[in-house]
Amino acid sequence: MKGTTHLTIGLAIGVAAAASHPFTARNAALYVAVAAFSSLSADLDGTSMLSGKLNRAAKAVHALLLWGGAALTAAAGIAYAAKGFLRVEWAIAAVSVLLLGLVLGNGKIRNALVSLIGLGLLYGGFAQGLSWLMGLGVFVAWVPWLNHRGLTHTVWAAAAWWAIGNGLEAQIGVADIAQTALWGYLSHLIADTLTPSGVKWLYPLTKKTFKLPLGKL
Repeated sequence: MKGTTHLTIGLAIGVAAAASHPFTARNAALYVAVAAFSSLSADLDGTSMLSGKLNRAAKAVHALLLWGGAALTAAAGIAYAAKGFLRVEWAIAAVSVLLLGLVLGNGKIRNALVSLIGLGLLYGGFAQGLSWLMGLGVFVAWVPWLNHRGLTHTVWAAAAWWAIGNGLEAQIGVADIAQTALWGYLSHLIADTLTPSGVKWLYPLTKKTFKLPLGKL
């Protein structure tokens, strides 16, 4: 499944979530960011199969996400160092944009960068006493070294992602953020199930691949 397809589905889920709740610009941005990131996060694992499918426009978007996310993350870090206060919403947006750029990358350097971000999230969660952020940090730091379409493409990973979303929802007080995160993550697994390669939803309990291929997507 193409990364642009996953991202489009995630954006649609975010827009639907924003439209079905009382509108504020802050909440709408959070719904869209969480759903978009969730829709691609399963492909933080292993060697990215998305990188070889990028056309010229997609490569430009990739570069924009990567460098824009790095700039936003640096700005959030500088603001925290200067004021000792972290705006969770801004931090989520910054890290999400950066990781969306990295998910389209490839190789060991990319994996190391993703893991480094994960360790940063883990430390931030520990320093702030936020268990959901520590969980996200463990996920982001660990999964780049897993085989592609392995553990991240299972019901167990989706359940873990939902738990992280629940913690985030309690932290920022935005209704149904956890549900939005879960549907974003599940959309990735469902979409990959519709490809010839399929998904091992119950791995490692079984290596059976579930697939309902609808052609080359």
